[in-house]
Amino acid sequence: MKVTVDFEECLKDSPRFRAALEEVEGDVTELELKLDKLVKLCIAMIDTGKAFCTANKQFMNGIRDLAQYSCKDPLVETNLMKFSDTLQEMINYHNILFDQIQRSIKTQLQTFVKEDIRKFKDAKKQFEKVSEEKENALVKNAQVQRNKQHEVEEATNILTATRKCFRHIALDYVLQINVLQSKRRAEILKSMLSFMYAHLAFFHQGYDLFSELEPYMKELGAQLDQLAVDAAKEKRDMEQKHSTIQQKAALQDYSSDDAKLEYNVDAANGIVMEGYLFKRASNAFKTWNRRWFSIQNNQLVYQKKFKDNPTVVVEDLRLCTVKHCEDIERRFCFEVVSPTKSCMLQADSEKLRQAWIKAVQTSIATAYREKGDESEKQEKKSSPSTGSLESGSETKEKLLKGESALQRVQCIAGNAACCDCGLADPRWASINLGITLCIECSGIHRSLGVHFSKVRSLTLDSWEPELLKLMCELGNDVINRIYEAKLEKVGVKKPQSGSQRQEKEAYIRAKYVERKFVEKQAASVPLPEPGTKVLPPSEEEKRHSGPEKSLLAREQGAASQKAVAVSSDEARRESLFCPDELDSLFSYFDTSSKLRSIRSSDSGIQPSTDDSREHLASTISANSLYEPEGDKQESPVFCDYKQPSPGLQLYQAAFEKNLPHMAEALAHGAEVNWVNMEENKATPLIQAVRGGSLVTCEFLLQNGANVNIRDMKGRGPLHHATVLGHTGQVCLFLKRGANQHATDEDGKDPLSIAVEAANADIVTLLRLARMNEEMRESEGLYGQPGDEIYQDIFRDFSQMASNNPEKLNRFQQSDSQKS
Repeated sequence: MKVTVDFEECLKDSPRFRAALEEVEGDVTELELKLDKLVKLCIAMIDTGKAFCTANKQFMNGIRDLAQYSCKDPLVETNLMKFSDTLQEMINYHNILFDQIQRSIKTQLQTFVKEDIRKFKDAKKQFEKVSEEKENALVKNAQVQRNKQHEVEEATNILTATRKCFRHIALDYVLQINVLQSKRRAEILKSMLSFMYAHLAFFHQGYDLFSELEPYMKELGAQLDQLAVDAAKEKRDMEQKHSTIQQKAALQDYSSDDAKLEYNVDAANGIVMEGYLFKRASNAFKTWNRRWFSIQNNQLVYQKKFKDNPTVVVEDLRLCTVKHCEDIERRFCFEVVSPTKSCMLQADSEKLRQAWIKAVQTSIATAYREKGDESEKQEKKSSPSTGSLESGSETKEKLLKGESALQRVQCIAGNAACCDCGLADPRWASINLGITLCIECSGIHRSLGVHFSKVRSLTLDSWEPELLKLMCELGNDVINRIYEAKLEKVGVKKPQSGSQRQEKEAYIRAKYVERKFVEKQAASVPLPEPGTKVLPPSEEEKRHSGPEKSLLAREQGAASQKAVAVSSDEARRESLFCPDELDSLFSYFDTSSKLRSIRSSDSGIQPSTDDSREHLASTISANSLYEPEGDKQESPVFCDYKQPSPGLQLYQAAFEKNLPHMAEALAHGAEVNWVNMEENKATPLIQAVRGGSLVTCEFLLQNGANVNIRDMKGRGPLHHATVLGHTGQVCLFLKRGANQHATDEDGKDPLSIAVEAANADIVTLLRLARMNEEMRESEGLYGQPGDEIYQDIFRDFSQMASNNPEKLNRFQQSDSQKS
């Protein structure tokens, strides 16, 4: 509503002027209220619109997620992505609209209210003030008496000045009123026009966008009509197939699921065979769980659920054997045995069991063939050198690689050909025997069990430095002199590389398991190895004969060996969870009485006291090694009238660091954990520690020595190695699962002994091992080797002990020092 205030009336200050001002002031107040309300509504509309855009954007993102989920269906994915892009454009148009509304309504009207109306209010305040002053001046002027000339003049002057100021401010106030009345129309209509143009642009953009999308939507509608027809047809086909299979199932007997068992070694997906089997858990309860097993990529794996990562039962099928199990109550069981563990499985029927066993055996043969061809190709490309042993300056990684192991081991006498059949360039080795083998003989060795032979690849496996030195200390020539000493006498012909597998298998079993070709101790007086220290008669008698009662003590010692042998299985289980105690693992899994009888017969324990006396009365030296006739040399050898037992031979040779004599003692039936009752119940492993040889300790451990057997003083090999300051041996025993918490008769464990001796290296190793053990227990990682840093540190110590032992000789002690 337009209100005009006349400037002339302003000067008169008439009642008409005062009425016009009152009307204008009320109008402006109401205008301000309306504009404030409109601005608030605009802000609420913008906030609501933005919330709508946010929800719309979330809905659009949901469409895109659905499109990505439907990536296997191009039709659904393409259309959903197209629609989501269109909705995104609409969201952008909405945002533009709200920005324009904010500029046109909120910003412009708020500016008009804050600036123009505020100026009107300020002018009103000044006008009201000067009006009041004018009224006061008029009243004062009227009240002055005429006889007071001075007050008359003063009142007249004040009234004149006040009127002059009133006219000036009143004219400004009327000007501000008229400008406001004129401007408010333009501001309001301008903002609303901008608001309407924003909507016009928004709907034009939306119309153009959907006009472009319309043909696409029509095409999709036609496709959906065809999809509905196709879906109806597929439904009829599936119903027909369902009916057919139901009829077939009613006619066929599904009492056994093995009607159509098939396995394909050359399957395109690498899976030879798969199916459900029951697996016996390795926990104390021996529970059976049904799992989905498969043979793939030369591995036996199983899954609980399809999405789970497969659990590997056998890492390499070449390293395992499979056999029936008839000595347990459950039916259809078979066992897969690897060097580190045994897995008991159960099929649903006899046919299924036979099929699985055949599949595993076939896969083993295939794995041998494939890996053999692969390694030959790699070695042809590598062209290895035939020079001498690699120097100690080579890097740790190179020493642990298979090719380096192959070069070093094949340099030993006789190792260039297979120990059992003579095939050239063998690529496999038996680490506890110290011989090289061809791929076929290595498979036969593996079937003997790890208590007879532990097989490794010279090209595919990693080799610890102490194990490499062990291989270099023995060799095919040395072992064949022992295990083939009577080969010509018994008239057995050694198989050749082209012989049948059955012939090789029978020969190898006779050679290593039955030991038919090992020369009996009383048959000859063998010569010691070159460099072997032979004790003079007085010292030998002093050490082994003893006083008169020594004969009775030895008889008691021989009788106690039976108890040691019987309890050896339980004692050796203390280190079951050590990764390299493969012999202990085998004895843990194989509980048959046949194995125990074999181990007892091969342990070197005589069945009766009379037999023990016969051995004590023999006159053959303990340091013996079978050699060919042409290699025999004349040298003074002390021959006692009492022949030491094989266990005592092993005991002596362990101290003398003579690996060939130790191998000979084991071939004669020495128990690797033999106890010397005359020397504080010390074992060959403890003697090896006293001798100071890391390789001798490794040889005994590889042949099943228990790292935790203690002597009469309660000290095990780890105690003795700590007392003597043999850092390399401490590292080796910790890796093999030695119990560092065991205390001797003085209540000291190895760590306290090392701390008292101020041996920084051994203290470091023991504390690292203890910390790693605590970490594994806290994290529930029982039976696992530990973190990579721990393994790297121990690997470095092993490298140093084998290649640079002088760096670890913190304590210079004589070999004769007693622990």
